[in-house]
Amino acid sequence: MNRLSVELPGLKLKNPIMPASGCFGFGREFSGLYDLNQLGAIMIKAATLDARFGNPTPRVAETSAGMLNAIGLQNPGVERICTEELPWLQQFDVPVIANVAGSAEEDYVAVAKRISKAPNVHALELNISCPNVKEGGIAFGTVPDVAGNLTRKVKEVSEVPVYVKLSPNVSNIVEMAKAVEEAGADGLTMINTLLGMRLDLKTGKPVLANKSGGLSGPAIKPVAIRMIHEVSQAVSIPIIGMGGIFQAEDVIEYFYAGASAVAIGTANFTDPFICPKIIEDLPILMDRLGIEHISDCRGRSWKNDAVFAGHRA
Repeated sequence: MNRLSVELPGLKLKNPIMPASGCFGFGREFSGLYDLNQLGAIMIKAATLDARFGNPTPRVAETSAGMLNAIGLQNPGVERICTEELPWLQQFDVPVIANVAGSAEEDYVAVAKRISKAPNVHALELNISCPNVKEGGIAFGTVPDVAGNLTRKVKEVSEVPVYVKLSPNVSNIVEMAKAVEEAGADGLTMINTLLGMRLDLKTGKPVLANKSGGLSGPAIKPVAIRMIHEVSQAVSIPIIGMGGIFQAEDVIEYFYAGASAVAIGTANFTDPFICPKIIEDLPILMDRLGIEHISDCRGRSWKNDAVFAGHRA
């Protein structure tokens, strides 16, 4: 038995570890470092209808516990992704999750319809929560009715399951999760970055040209854990958790909160081997904690503790 295997809507994962969208490009650079077949899945960089250059520079800044980014969904456009990047990824036995973004509902629908036809795209990640674009993005991810309507329209045209990426920059994330679940979402990914800013000590001005950006890394992990803990009790669809995962212990904590798989983002920039390292370390940690299969510990933070009586260290 593969102790790390996970099955989610549209996804049969050999393990629950995948790189998060925007932190792995389309995998070309990382493929020169290790065999991508080790990964559970790959979340590719966001696709928009037309190519985007992104925001002006500087658009990345370090923080004491992570980083700020205001990339602005830079990508070559959905057509090039479908004709160049996705065919290249077909050489790997790894399911692809395509991140779909846009400035208007019709953009999302057009991208979803096109990219979901790719033979190695097994699911879509509907990006309604990017804080770094002037139009779209977070505008769709802060009002339940708006998010639900967009989810419904994308579901109508998508040929694969749709996971909705939730923003933490809301007053009630449970309401957002319920709205997209009712609209037909097959799963959730959470959380996207928190909105943040850094100021230059000499000028007093924002470090980022965009002024604000998305905060990621260890600083947001406690927020993500709390939100997944709440949402996983309120919905029946699976959650792919993300935010500040740097070691196998973080993965277990996400599963305890209620996640069914995880995506690793910022850590790829500090250690490009982080995904295979965590995949290797996870069974060792599971042995230490008395966990037979990774899915056995999902929801421990809120399920009856008697369920886990046989899984104590």
